[in-house]
This record gives sequence, C-alpha cells and structure tokens, in this order.
Amino acid sequence: MTSHWPCQPEEIFAATHCYIDPGCWARIFSSAEDLPSPEQFPEILRRHCAQVNLPSFLPDLSRLELLLFQASQSTEKIPDSVEKLCVNPSLHLLRLSWSNLLRIVKERPGNPEKFLRQEPEFIVIWRDKVKNVIRKKTASDTDILALKVILEELSVEDVAAEGGVAVGVIDRAVGRAVRQGILLRPSSLLQRDADFPRGENIDERFFSSSVFTLQWHITQACDLHCRHCYDRSSRTALSLEKGLALLDDFRSFCLERNVRGQISFTGGNPLLHPHFLEFYQAAADRNLMTAILGNPCSREKLEEICAIQHPVFYQVSLEGLAPHNDYIRGEGHFERIISFLEELKKLKIYSMVMLTLTRANMDQVFALADYLRDKVDLFTYNRLAMVGEGAQLLSVQQDEYKVFLKEYLKEASENPVISLKDNLLNLTRFEQGKALFGGCAGHGCGAAFNFIAALPDGEVHACRKLPSQIGNFFEHSIAAIYDGEEARKYRHGASSCRSCSIRPVCGGCPAVVYGFGLDVFTDRDPYCYLKS
Repeated sequence: MTSHWPCQPEEIFAATHCYIDPGCWARIFSSAEDLPSPEQFPEILRRHCAQVNLPSFLPDLSRLELLLFQASQSTEKIPDSVEKLCVNPSLHLLRLSWSNLLRIVKERPGNPEKFLRQEPEFIVIWRDKVKNVIRKKTASDTDILALKVILEELSVEDVAAEGGVAVGVIDRAVGRAVRQGILLRPSSLLQRDADFPRGENIDERFFSSSVFTLQWHITQACDLHCRHCYDRSSRTALSLEKGLALLDDFRSFCLERNVRGQISFTGGNPLLHPHFLEFYQAAADRNLMTAILGNPCSREKLEEICAIQHPVFYQVSLEGLAPHNDYIRGEGHFERIISFLEELKKLKIYSMVMLTLTRANMDQVFALADYLRDKVDLFTYNRLAMVGEGAQLLSVQQDEYKVFLKEYLKEASENPVISLKDNLLNLTRFEQGKALFGGCAGHGCGAAFNFIAALPDGEVHACRKLPSQIGNFFEHSIAAIYDGEEARKYRHGASSCRSCSIRPVCGGCPAVVYGFGLDVFTDRDPYCYLKS
C-alpha cells in the first residue's frame, strides 16, 4: 500500500509516529482502503483520531511534517536575481489549528499537551537561498503583513494609512522578511559603472553598495569654533516642511535603488536645530537608520533620542591629548568628550571618536588611541582637508605619512578600538600582501556613490569636506541629482587613478587633493606613493 512512497511512513512522519502505538500505527495502514501517497495520510489520520483515542493534534502535526518533508525534497530553483520584490518561490504558508507544533517536531517531548495550545497558528517553510537549507518558523504578524503587501501588490502608503501607522512600520516588516529570505529583493542598483577600473583579486562586494547614506547638515549653528572647520558660512537652518519633504524623497530613492537608507545627522551641531527631534522621529518613521555626528549633549537628550530609535552610532571628535585638543576645539572640550563617552556606554550607544590628522597632532594619535581603549567603541582619523579655516593648519609631511601608515596598521592589530578608514591604508596593506578593506566608505572613495551630503540651504555635495556641489534638493529630486553628470564625475574620481589595480578600494581623498590646489578629476592624492 505504501510501495509508491519515497520512503517509509515513519521517516516522513517521525514525530507523529512517536505518539501512536505501534499496533495502532499498523492498523491505520492496514485498514486504509487507498493510501497511494503521503498526501492522503493526514486525512486518514484525522478519521482515526475521531474513532479511537488518539491525540487530536496529530493530523495537524502530520500535515506539518509532510510539508517539511516535501520542502526538503523539492528541487525548485530559487532565482539568482529577481526584477522586483517578490515571495521566495520555495515558500509554503501552512495554517494549523494548534500552536507550538514546531517544538513537538524538534523535541518530541513525552508530554506534548504541556506545550500545545488549541489555537490557530501559521507556519512558514522556505529554502534559504544563501545556505541552501530549509528554514521554518512560526509566522509573526509582521511576516504575514509583509506577505500580504507583496502578494496583493498593496501600496505601502495605503496600508500604513489604513492601519494608522508610519510607512516605516510596513517598510520594516518587508525588510525583515527580505533579510530572513521569505521575500526576495532585487540587487542593489548602486553599482559601479561598467567602465570603472576592476583590479585583480578585488572582491565583488566593493562594486555594489547595499546602504546609501545621507550626511545631513541640518544647521550651521555650532557651540564650538574649531580651528580646522571647513565651513563657517552663514546658511539658514532647514525648515521643518522642507526637511520632511527631503526625508520622503530620500526614502523613495532608497526603495527605488533597492538599498537601506541611513541618515547621519550633523551640522554644525545638529542637536541645536529647533526641529532636530522631529527630524529624527520622521527618519525613524520612514524606516531609515539614524546616526549622529555632533557634540556632547545631556543624558536627558540622549534618552529622548533613544526613545525614538537607537542610533547606529554617535560620533564625536578629539584632536589629540587634552592640551592640543582644547587648543583646537576650546577649553574643557577634552574632558566633556570623555564624560560624554561614559554616558554613551551606559546607554549602550555605539561610540566613535574621529580625529583630524595634522602635522601638529600626528605624534599624539597612538597615545590618544591607547587612552581611549576602554572608553570608546571605535577610533579613527581623517587627514586634514586644507579647506576653509583648515587651510590655516599644516598637513602632515608626505614622506612621514608613509611611515605613519605602517605604524597605524601595527597599532590597529594590537588595539581593538583602532579602525581603518583612510583609503591610503590599502596602499600599505597591498605592499604587505594583506587583504584589502573597503577604504573610507566601504567602496574606496564613496563620494556620490554610496553617500552624499545635503546642506541646510538645499545644496547637495558629493563630499562635505570640499566644495563639490552636484545639485540642490530644493530644485531636483535625489534621484535626478544622483543620476546627473556632476555626480557621475565624482563617482569616477581622478583619471590618474583609473588604471590603478586597487582603485575600487582607494581613490585617495578628493578633499586632500582639493586642499593642495589640485584637480580632483585628474590628479591623484598627493600622498599616494604607488608607482604609476
């Protein structure tokens, strides 16, 4: 009667078999008039449960086991890429009358009634595209919501309005389903152009970005006056109305390009903007990741921020040990930063300290990093861009910088908080035969590729550290600006770097190039020491 089955019934229905007496199991099969395939078994079992004293959850349990078996045997191919957001074709959604049956399948406890409840439950079963294994879980309300939105091709905005929630709630549900593999999303459209140099042995992940960052300068107001500030110009603070419109446009851009969006709030000091918390809430409501590049604030302000959404990171700056730092940033600034880092740690906010490297503080970098070892999550630096007031300071000597790069990599191997950022660190790693990292923005210079900067008056720049305007968001959409010729020129970078084998993870620093009076579209970084 089971000769056409792919294997013995107890192999398919192993957990179900555990709760049926051997004699009863044999009678079920011997009394069944027609059982040509496993698909008939749950119904046959349902009839027997009604006639004899068998646990009433067994038919549902057998349905679950059957679907798990079928999923494991399926040879349906999951596409390598899709053109639009869709349901994983291997996915099955099973509605059961009992809950917690997955636990019974896994553990087969001696007293299953202790864990079971007779209430409806949905189970999702699918093949993981990446690891090629079967996944199964109890479907959450957000899983069901995401499936409904995609299967019925519903408008996220309409669903959010009907449910009285922010659009980000729906976006977040869909994103979570994508990360689990329940839904399939098209590949990121943030791809390096086909003619972008592709050096040998450069990992493909450096040519595509899954995250797009807007460094959002919402105000020029600042409670400091640093000696290397690259822009002290007067610009009107961004209005609430225009700021919310920008966030809507940014969300749309990220959805269209199949990437996660991150807003890095900065200024000036972004917390001085009268509508900062409203902007921050609005970004969270649109399912955008949020980060802050600012100055120290009160514990109460941090708690307000975290109540809305935990920031991905909070970045502050130090320019060396206390005397030099306070000379650059103001008396008492060093101690305020150290105290603030303690508050960030208490609230479990990832903390970052950035240093602007100059000739005057290069000999303090490692001492500062050692001092911060147990006080910060990440420490790194940017080279001075001799722009704005930064033009009054001295950049490091070029021959000394090559030595510094080697020392920095050595210190980073011994101090866990030291992070690699400067693209030119890859020159040294390349010489040493070590694996290359993503460079400044994870893709070498990411200017106008995986990040842009927006100013309070609407100006959009490829990078905030140098004049690099590519548009104005008061006049054009982010998509139009990103696709424009000016943005494309910054993405390509200097022509002199075009043939370099490590260009995908380097490209130097255009802001440094500009500060030396060179052409960012033709001249390479003056600190580059690789032979042409």
